[in-house]
Amino acid sequence: MKHEKVIIPAIIAKTQDELNQRLLKVKDFVNIIQLDIMDNKFVPNSSLFFDFKLPETHCLFEAHLMINKPEEWIEHNWRKVDTILVHYETCSKPEKIIKKVKEKHKKIGFVLNPETPVENINSFLDDIDQVLIMTVNPGFYGSPFLRETLKKISTLRNMKPNIDIEVDGGVTPETISLVDKAGANMFVSGSYIMKAENVEEAVNNLRNKLTL
Repeated sequence: MKHEKVIIPAIIAKTQDELNQRLLKVKDFVNIIQLDIMDNKFVPNSSLFFDFKLPETHCLFEAHLMINKPEEWIEHNWRKVDTILVHYETCSKPEKIIKKVKEKHKKIGFVLNPETPVENINSFLDDIDQVLIMTVNPGFYGSPFLRETLKKISTLRNMKPNIDIEVDGGVTPETISLVDKAGANMFVSGSYIMKAENVEEAVNNLRNKLTL
C-alpha cells in the first residue's frame, strides 16, 4: 500500500499571539499543522497549555499531547483538532483513550518516545489511525536526531504495513530521506520550518528529498 507523504510543521507557543503569528507563517504552505501541547511536567517545557483558539483555515490540526493527563485535555479540547496523538507512556488505560477519541469521531494515534519499543503497542495497531515515533527526546525545538530510532520505524512498517507512520524530531533535508527510506510517510518538522525565513522554500526543500 502506497501512503501519501506529507510535511507537517510543529508549533510550540506560549501565548495566543505567538500561536497566531506562527500559524500565519505556515498555513498557506501545508495541509496539516501539529500543535505541541506541553504541561511542563511530562516534558520540561510548556506550550499551548491554555484555552487557545484556532482560526478557520483549510488546514487540519493534530494535537501532540506531551502531558501527564491526556484524558483531561481531550475532555475539554477535542473539538479544536482533527487528530489526537497521545504518548503511550502516559496512558494507564490505552483502550479507554482510543474509545473516547473515536466516540468523538476524531483520529487517534499513539506517540512513542525514543526508548519505548514499538512492540509495546502491538495489540492496539488495529484500533488506531497512526503512530508517531519520536526521533528526538521531546520537548524543545532543535534537539539532535537519534539514528537508532530508524530501526523502530522499519519494524513498525513491517508489523502494520497500512498504518500511517509519523516521525517528529530533527527532521531536516539531511535526515528526512533516512526516515523516508525506513518507512515513515508523515514528517513533522519544528525548528527547520518555523525558523526558516522562507517557509515555502523550507517545505519544498524537505519534500524534494522524499521518494514520491
